[in-house]
Amino acid sequence: MLALIGKLLLFALDICFWIIIIQVVMSWLIAFGVLNTNNEQARNLIGLFQRLTDPVYKPLRKYIPAIAGIDITPIIIIIGISIAKNAVAYVFFSSM
Repeated sequence: MLALIGKLLLFALDICFWIIIIQVVMSWLIAFGVLNTNNEQARNLIGLFQRLTDPVYKPLRKYIPAIAGIDITPIIIIIGISIAKNAVAYVFFSSM
């Protein structure tokens, strides 16, 4: 039973990781003009990922300023996810 809970937590953390990666790549595509924000479908997709990531980003952005215009908040979140995944793996799978 504990292994199932551990696997579900790891899966949820993986989903969070990939949501952040996709949002970062989309922001690069917008910055380089590859993704057109005038397209309604693109705007909806961008809005979806912003709604998914903003609750995590906004509190951190209050304390972590952009460095040379680059937002490092996603990097810090990814490091936090990696630490959380290691902790979940240790707690749920170290005794097996």
